[in-house]
Amino acid sequence: MKRRDFFSSIKSSLKKEEKIAILRPPYFEDEDLFFKECINCEGLCANACEEKIIVIQEDKTPKLDFSNSGCTYCDECAISCPNEVLKVDFKKNINAKISINILKCLSWNQTMCFSCKDPCLDDAIDFLAMFRPEINSNCTACGFCIKYCPVEAIEIGA
Repeated sequence: MKRRDFFSSIKSSLKKEEKIAILRPPYFEDEDLFFKECINCEGLCANACEEKIIVIQEDKTPKLDFSNSGCTYCDECAISCPNEVLKVDFKKNINAKISINILKCLSWNQTMCFSCKDPCLDDAIDFLAMFRPEINSNCTACGFCIKYCPVEAIEIGA
């Protein structure tokens, strides 16, 4: 076994063991309602999502998946929710912390890259000169930067 294959296998086994928090659409007050009310729904919030980032899981609750796009906070998922789990009245930023892994980031490693900054709708990524991007307080955790990072250096935390 080559060294690269060995370390890749360790990395993939560690990823399986990590417990990843489920990102919910940003229009709820009580997360317990997802488990009480969403089981009787046909996933209307996912159908209404313009960006197609809401995925209905096996337990019939919605989660956000930023692999193809980000949240525009358009309110459509909340408007379409028949059980009032998601309501426009409860609109808030997505409950996640977006960060940049400086070990993976091309810019932090002296390669000019602005892939995360360009799609950011909130001007939430600042660069020190042309290198060293940082997430600032404007971040709404919308997730648009995640798809465009060529080395997957943008990470989601709780």
